[in-house]
Amino acid sequence: MKDFRIPLLLTLPVVLTACSPGGEDELRQWIIEQRANTRAGVTPLSEPKKFIPELYTQDGVMDPFDPLKLTRGSDGDTTHAAENAALLAPELARRKEPLEAFPLDTMAMVGSLNKTGTPTALLRVENLIYQVHVGNYLGQNYGKVVQITENSIQLREIAQDAAGDWVERMASLDLQEGKK
Repeated sequence: MKDFRIPLLLTLPVVLTACSPGGEDELRQWIIEQRANTRAGVTPLSEPKKFIPELYTQDGVMDPFDPLKLTRGSDGDTTHAAENAALLAPELARRKEPLEAFPLDTMAMVGSLNKTGTPTALLRVENLIYQVHVGNYLGQNYGKVVQITENSIQLREIAQDAAGDWVERMASLDLQEGKK
């Protein structure tokens, strides 16, 4: 038991010296200096942009919030339904062409030529080249080619508007030069 007390008595002063508050004063002084030298730098916020409202000025275009448009859809207007059916019926009765399986945005016009006086456009779809003539159909909205020029193909599409009515609209595919 004596052998155990001697090493304990020798290490006790070392342990008690390590716990003394001697270095604590230096640490406290350093913290005080750092707080005095550090300034809080908050940058001011910039002024918010002024909101300037714009008027809805679509003269000649149907107002999307027009109550007549909403009531027409709920009344089941038979003349309007007949107009829709007359516009779409010929498209449903004909045989679909291969290029109607692809959306227009996946097609690229890569050239045009005249074959015996008939304008012909060259389209790239999924890395295949197709010849297109006036009267052919393209895209998924019943797009019929109505004109081919050197730089573009003009289409007449039949698509549904926001109210579900079938309307005709024009679309075009422009020549894509230098793209692979």
